[in-house]
Amino acid sequence: MKPLTKEVKIGLTFAAAIAILVCGINFLKGIDIFKKNNLYYIAFNNISGLAESNPVYANGYRMGIVRTIHYDYKRPGNVYVGIEIDENMHIPEGSYAELESQMLGGVTMNIVLGPSPKSIAPGDTIKGGPKIGALDQAAQILPQFHNLMPKIDSILSSINLLLSNPALQQTLTNTAQLTQELQTTTTTINRLLDNDMSTIAANLKPTTKNLETLTQKLSDINYTETMQNVNSTLTSLQQTTSTLNHAVETTFTQLQNPNSSLGLLLHDRLLYDNLNRNLVSSDSLLNDLRLHPKRYVHFSIFGRK
Repeated sequence: MKPLTKEVKIGLTFAAAIAILVCGINFLKGIDIFKKNNLYYIAFNNISGLAESNPVYANGYRMGIVRTIHYDYKRPGNVYVGIEIDENMHIPEGSYAELESQMLGGVTMNIVLGPSPKSIAPGDTIKGGPKIGALDQAAQILPQFHNLMPKIDSILSSINLLLSNPALQQTLTNTAQLTQELQTTTTTINRLLDNDMSTIAANLKPTTKNLETLTQKLSDINYTETMQNVNSTLTSLQQTTSTLNHAVETTFTQLQNPNSSLGLLLHDRLLYDNLNRNLVSSDSLLNDLRLHPKRYVHFSIFGRK
């Protein structure tokens, strides 16, 4: 076997140095080139200064690193970040990525794992966005608070105007006086109850006794016999009403019957005509008597032949 030439040794040494350099650089970046990883893509609108080799966390556990960052020139505003994670780590469906800015200027990516039991296949794209922290929420609230400031100032001015109104001071004074009067009245009522309650109770005892006597008398009443008498009276009244109804119906029937006496009086035309002629004759006789009384009545003191 021929010994290696000086040029070959130099070439092998140079290749080994390059391999060691590459491994050292990847080791410093946190990349394990001898470990199998899965590659996923995350779509962002703004990466907030995210750089390659930044760590990727899931629930606080470092699961991988940022491998590539590509800007989509065909669709401006979209940035795709490629991350490498351990092949044993599965990302459930519904997961999304958040970018959290650190106090010292760094950016941390955190994967919020979804609840689905199904996993996303390697090479798929996950939706990402910034994490809304307390400062971001405060920044969103500040414009709204700024818009509310004129209204708050107007409300405070109205409150100050109301407090400086003399009518309010008078109302408070009247309220204090009313409270004092109510307290005095309450004290008087308490004193009255303490002193006169025994007298009131003694006066109520005869009334209570009379009520008991009245209740006893009411309980002694024979309601059954009374109700029987009432029912008997109602029955008699009902019989009387039936008799009256029968008499009225009989009379009405007699009046409607042209063969009865009452019916003839109402329905006989000849009787009506005779009565009418008699009335006319009587009227004529009375008129003639009024106009010519001498024809019918003669007065003479000495008599006549």
